[in-house]
Amino acid sequence: MDSITRRHFFGRAATGIGVAALGSLLDQKLYAGGALEGLPHHTPKAKNVIYLFQSGGPSQLDLYDYKPKLKKYQGTDLPDSVRMGQRITGMTSGQSTLPVASSRFSFAQHGKSGAWVSELLPHMAQVVDELSIIKTMHTEAINHDPAITFFQTGFQQPGRPSIGAWVSYGLGSENQNLPSFVVLLAQSSAINIDQPLFSRLWGSGFLPSSHQGVQFRSSGDPVLYLSDPKGIDRGDRRRILDAVGKLNHEHSQAFGDPEIETRISQYEMAYRMQTSVPELMDLSKESQATFEMYGPDSRKPGTYAANCLLARRLVERGVRFVQLYKRGWDQHNDLPRDLALQTKATEQADAALIRDLKQRGLLDQTLVVWGGEFGRTVYCQGRLTETNYGRDHHPRNFTMWMAGAGVKRGTVLGQTDDFCYNIVDKPVHVHDLQATILHLLGVDHKRLTYKYQGRHFRLTDVAGEVVEDVLA
Repeated sequence: MDSITRRHFFGRAATGIGVAALGSLLDQKLYAGGALEGLPHHTPKAKNVIYLFQSGGPSQLDLYDYKPKLKKYQGTDLPDSVRMGQRITGMTSGQSTLPVASSRFSFAQHGKSGAWVSELLPHMAQVVDELSIIKTMHTEAINHDPAITFFQTGFQQPGRPSIGAWVSYGLGSENQNLPSFVVLLAQSSAINIDQPLFSRLWGSGFLPSSHQGVQFRSSGDPVLYLSDPKGIDRGDRRRILDAVGKLNHEHSQAFGDPEIETRISQYEMAYRMQTSVPELMDLSKESQATFEMYGPDSRKPGTYAANCLLARRLVERGVRFVQLYKRGWDQHNDLPRDLALQTKATEQADAALIRDLKQRGLLDQTLVVWGGEFGRTVYCQGRLTETNYGRDHHPRNFTMWMAGAGVKRGTVLGQTDDFCYNIVDKPVHVHDLQATILHLLGVDHKRLTYKYQGRHFRLTDVAGEVVEDVLA
């Protein structure tokens, strides 16, 4: 006897609940390129998002959160009155002392905003008045996997849809020849081994799989199997797709599985991408000045600089959500060396992306977000010397920044204590950031939901408030 799933049962039912269930399962809004009915909920400030995710946890103490008073505490044990018994990772819990390590990098104020910026970020210092710097981000997660998963999906356990998938599901695509959600990966520039990344971080979870992020590769076909196989031309492929599509439609009618309809739409998207993707990836028409602005690595496919340039080209063509991942920010030791390598590989491209979007009139419609999954501790992990130190994970406060559409320019939000250990004013939670990103896209985070296993789920779970202080 054939096995019958719940979906198959509803699909085969001819009357009553079967028809109603099948109708809901095959709701074409789930597969169409357009937005869900009723979306956007309000007038959007942003049409596109470029999320520059810095995997590993950049050190806020050495980049954006200047703490000059730490010099006098250098090498002394972190006061109990500051730590207040808060948990730390197993990597430093066995240390007999937690010695304070002030940053060895100098800071200066820049722009009309007077924001303090590290010497490691000379190019970002020049565009600081475009930024809204949030110094009081915080999270409950203290280890990489749950912390990254939390930022990407709103939940620390795997299985939920990613933020890009939620945006794709709610708002659809502006370009039917490209995915609404594209992912670009850049390897670490540091010497020490860094944490891996998993494809589930840009997955669709329980949403239709058409909304998962499409990863573009840096070598060979940007998307696997996009090229025609040897001996097959475009006409042959079109006839094959038509035949397979007909069979899939018949199968869909028989079983009522919405993933069959999703597969059909993805096959068609792949066919259209055979023309759109090669044009997208062809950088030959970019000017010499553009490459110089992004830096020498921008000519090397797969580098962070090249991916930032590609991100601009993607939003220029209407891709709704572009997620860049940069590994290498996990400086448990040798921080001065490895952090300098990371910033050298990234910060010029970050600044160039903002400039490039602005000069093309795209910054007013594109939201740029930069940050990692948590920050770094004020105390040293391992041996502290005059020239070297490491920092452990610190979820209690860290720095992120936003720029572009709907964001208040030249602002610094929040304050941390003199040890950069606790938040003093204006905390911003992970769910608050997610709610704010959706708000700028015209979406009420409490109303973008999907019913699964009897419950209405949303990106921000049961929390989250829009951070009004960063809105223009």
